[in-house]
Amino acid sequence: MEIQEILAFLALGIALTFLIKKFFFKKKKSDKDCGSGDCGCS
Repeated sequence: MEIQEILAFLALGIALTFLIKKFFFKKKKSDKDCGSGDCGCS
């Protein structure tokens, strides 16, 4: 296996890990909108 193939698989693994974490392991946040400051969570 050449170094280019190893780097390509490594990049693919990192990208897949990032996407899985982003979409399936979301942080536990309340559904309230805290951006406006009227939810009492500040």
